[in-house]
Amino acid sequence: MTWRPALSRGVVLHHDRVRDTALLLLPERVVVLRGSAGPVLRLCDGTRAVDAIVAELGERHPTAPVAAEVPGFLAALRKEGWLV
Repeated sequence: MTWRPALSRGVVLHHDRVRDTALLLLPERVVVLRGSAGPVLRLCDGTRAVDAIVAELGERHPTAPVAAEVPGFLAALRKEGWLV
């Protein structure tokens, strides 16, 4: 994929120290991210294509099903309007 995901305007990725988890701060809404969602979204800075994100995560986590799950996860967040 040539899409280079980035957080949409008004969406902020934040680490909550109390819960020790990543959050997406949206206008009038907070989404608690679970598992590896936060680290995946930290790579969505608009400079990396989805394939590059998958490759980087695959190197970090060689036994995880990154190639099978990450593109769908990012597409779902794009559909929500949280990624552009």
